[in-house]
Amino acid sequence: MADAKREIERKYESDESGLPDLTGTGGVAAVLDKGLVDLDATYYDTADERLAAASLTLRRRTGGSDAGWHLKFPVAPGIRDEIRAPLSDTVPEEIAALVRSRVRDRALVPLVRLRSARDVRHLVDTEGTLLAEASVDTVTAERLTGAGGAVQWTEIEVELADGGDPALLDQLEKRLRAAGVRPSASPSKLARALEQTGSPAEHRRGKKPAPSEPAKPAKRAKPAKPAKPAKAVTAGDHVLAYLRAQRDALVELDPAVRRDLPDAVHRMRVATRRARSTLRTFTGILDRAVTGPVGADLKWLAGELGVERDQEVLADRLLTALDALPPDLVTGPVRERLTAWADARHGGAHAHLTGILDSRRYLALLDALDTLLADPPLRGAAGGKPRKALAKAVRKAEKKLKAKMEHALDQPAGKERDLALHEARKKAKRTRYAAEAATEALGADARSLTRAMKSLTTLLGDHQDSVMARRTLRELAAVAHAAGESAFTYGLLYGREEARAARLEEELPGRWKEAMAQATG
Repeated sequence: MADAKREIERKYESDESGLPDLTGTGGVAAVLDKGLVDLDATYYDTADERLAAASLTLRRRTGGSDAGWHLKFPVAPGIRDEIRAPLSDTVPEEIAALVRSRVRDRALVPLVRLRSARDVRHLVDTEGTLLAEASVDTVTAERLTGAGGAVQWTEIEVELADGGDPALLDQLEKRLRAAGVRPSASPSKLARALEQTGSPAEHRRGKKPAPSEPAKPAKRAKPAKPAKPAKAVTAGDHVLAYLRAQRDALVELDPAVRRDLPDAVHRMRVATRRARSTLRTFTGILDRAVTGPVGADLKWLAGELGVERDQEVLADRLLTALDALPPDLVTGPVRERLTAWADARHGGAHAHLTGILDSRRYLALLDALDTLLADPPLRGAAGGKPRKALAKAVRKAEKKLKAKMEHALDQPAGKERDLALHEARKKAKRTRYAAEAATEALGADARSLTRAMKSLTTLLGDHQDSVMARRTLRELAAVAHAAGESAFTYGLLYGREEARAARLEEELPGRWKEAMAQATG
């Protein structure tokens, strides 16, 4: 079974002088020689290096204390989440699943072999507690694809101990710099190996990889600058940029959803809805006859993500409401029943969602988004000035929202109004996403509308959550009653939710007017 570990480390260039004495730096009382370790790692990727392009590394390593499969996700400069699985001959399924959104149907093949002779030092405090591990690695890298190629270098690596203070790394770096050691120009061993042994594309162009000799010291590292996207000029440029950002979010959040990380499902669902909203709103720019099937699959995915997300929200709401009650108003095993219900629902929903992310339909949807972005079905308005075309689409979304809100406010309190407010909420979200997509072109007007729609959807969302909470409380009360338990507390929570919804409905007309005033400046 795979487990996870946060890795915080820094890499440095090294010459024959090796590791300077770090005793006395940042609480380091002693530097313990732990001897030499031979490490042998084979890095896997697709033939077109999809993982490397996303700064992901997947390796099978033997030697050392953590032999096995390691998958590393970048979190921030010098910080990565490492997922580990036991040693096996093939990529474990739990690891392969975490890269599926990028790999799709491509095979994972051996790309680079790295053999390292690691001279290990433990940096400990006065009580012998490990603060960090420093090592000098003599690395031999061999490309296993294309025309091959090999290179050697030596580097220093300093990794913070689990639970350590990152400030220690700053103090150690200051000492290393004073000794003439400089940060590595490459973010990882694999990145350096790929760069110095030549990519498959270079082999195809006839370029030869670097010879098998020690690499020259790299220049002083500079912070990597993200590639600047092409400036949006036309209306189509703006819409495609927004859609591309949502596609990227889907791919990047997929592993986090599989790992059940906090808020991952919510963020992925929002990206899915934004993408679908873009296709439905900007039909004068993207041909809906072509994008329709993609939009249908996005709707399906949002619905599947909603099963788990709605469960998360509902469970948190009910348990928070229970916590707010005085203890003498909680009769019977209410917390135990609520917790058991939430855990059972969450486990089932997450297992179902993981299956969805492994489905052919989902992976085909990611491919379809790639194809749509690579060859977009642009209509005449796509080549026009963005302000006119985007403003027209946003106004159309606002008009539809206005009709839905007026209809909802005309309904008497009860089920029909609840349904109408839920439909209005959907239109408010679509208007918000339209304004977001048009922000660069429309400026302050779009930002004001985005804020107004965010406020409105928050209120409408609270109302819808109350509707769902009351439905669940009725069901739980019935189960508790059948089990011979008191249903008093469920009824009390139901009454509070009902009163809360009534207050929200009283506020809604005024809040709606405020939102519209804010949107129009």
